[in-house]
Amino acid sequence: MLTTEEIAGIPLFSTLSALELEHLAQTVADIHLAPGEYVVHEGEERALFAVLEGKLEVTKLVDGIERTIGRRAPGQIFGEVPIALGGPFLGSYRATEPSRVVQIDARQYYVLAAASPAFSEAVGALARERIGGLQGIAAEAPKAKLAIVGHRWDSACHDLRRFLARNQVSFDWVTPDDPELAARWAAPLPTDAQCPVLRLADGTLLVRPQPREVARCLGLQTSGQSAEYDTVIIGGGPAGLAAAVYGASEGLRTLVVEREAPGGQAGTSSRIENYLGFPNGVSGDELASRALNQAKRLGAEIVVTRNIERIDPDSCAVFLDGGEKLRARTVILATGVTWRRLAIGGFDRLIGKGVYYGAARSEASSTQGLDIYLIGAGNSAGQAALFFANHARTVTLLVRGNTLEKSMSHYLIEQLRTKSNVAAELHSEVQAIHGDTHLTAVDILNRQTGSVARRDCGGLFVFIGADAETDWLPAEIARDARGFVLTGVDVVKSGHWSRERDPYLLETSVPGIFACGDVRFSPVKRVASAVGEGSMAIAFVHQYLQHDS
Repeated sequence: MLTTEEIAGIPLFSTLSALELEHLAQTVADIHLAPGEYVVHEGEERALFAVLEGKLEVTKLVDGIERTIGRRAPGQIFGEVPIALGGPFLGSYRATEPSRVVQIDARQYYVLAAASPAFSEAVGALARERIGGLQGIAAEAPKAKLAIVGHRWDSACHDLRRFLARNQVSFDWVTPDDPELAARWAAPLPTDAQCPVLRLADGTLLVRPQPREVARCLGLQTSGQSAEYDTVIIGGGPAGLAAAVYGASEGLRTLVVEREAPGGQAGTSSRIENYLGFPNGVSGDELASRALNQAKRLGAEIVVTRNIERIDPDSCAVFLDGGEKLRARTVILATGVTWRRLAIGGFDRLIGKGVYYGAARSEASSTQGLDIYLIGAGNSAGQAALFFANHARTVTLLVRGNTLEKSMSHYLIEQLRTKSNVAAELHSEVQAIHGDTHLTAVDILNRQTGSVARRDCGGLFVFIGADAETDWLPAEIARDARGFVLTGVDVVKSGHWSRERDPYLLETSVPGIFACGDVRFSPVKRVASAVGEGSMAIAFVHQYLQHDS
């Protein structure tokens, strides 16, 4: 039990009266921490803490890299900066040994500060000192984990940069013709045949590496660590990450298998304006990063750069490329959808060389000062147009129909109207594209007049809907004509359910295998619904493990 003597032993509290010390002893939280346990995470609400026993380290994500920016020992306090600024914690606090910490919530602090001005002044002075230290850290030039030399229009270089960006790995990219190459590379200059070349912080060079090789070198997990899992989640989009968060937090041995990077298709969205809890919107990669960190913190394993070859419907075993087998008690399909492809001659040849499906934020620099075109009239296209309008000279939406109102949210249309460099061409479609090493021009057909106009084009981004890629699933998992996975009552209607009990709401035609998010047959395709279904899937996994396994 916390005593007044223990609180008085903290220098900051030594000037408080006996009555105030007694009140604190009776009301503040007395927190015991095991090594590695966090008492507070970056972004949590303000409070004041003091260390009674043990030691803590202060960590912060700086340019995507976790850095230790301080330590706290017995007698020291933390939380003074959030208290002074009225904002959330700017770093995380983790015990490095068995520790004991007292917590004074914000309301208690302000009552105490009003009663003891000297105490308030001492906290304010310490806050100003710590803010100065944080400013020094923020002023440092960000240190990239690695550097890349590669040609701008080399698809291998584009894929490598995309992989790193989507996995929140900072890097410095230099083209072979950059006059500062020698100064920025700090290694023997590569030949054109070697590019792209990647140099790690320790000087290791990787010539034309594959994503899995890069992932392993960077310490990203590429294989499961356990012999068996309670649930294996296939796909690391919003639905898969939500399932991982809830599964791990509820004590299930949880593994996510993702073939590229966490975030899924939503991770490539430049802005999600209508997601609950983000009044100013949130980018897809930021939302994915938050969810990924949360899932990892709670104990979920996230495996990247792995493809699923098949699932055994009898045992729920999952077979990865390379021959690795994962034993699972349940499986959650959260593979999402992939962008629908355009059937235009030469189109695939220029993917990554000026032609893109979707619009990741990492592509912004490649559109600077150029005239670009977006094919599509949905919210994804509208969000991308708003984002690229801050970089490109002009942004043109090419729309087959006669209006945007049928397919795009009203708030997006209103925002687009405020952008002087954004235009929409109705009754239009791309008929042909041009370019040798990269995209240079597009031919646009006016469907009303039949006329074709050739336009210079610095980038073409495609948003024409998406399809489920589920051909790899076993035949026992029922799907509709477009490949979307049937669940719950739809399984019963299809005649693919033979058990006495009804299937759970998100259960497929194979007991113990569930589906959630965009891959599931459902008219609703939104990030929020995917997150909700991912969390619901875990509830059904619990029911299945309790009654059926």
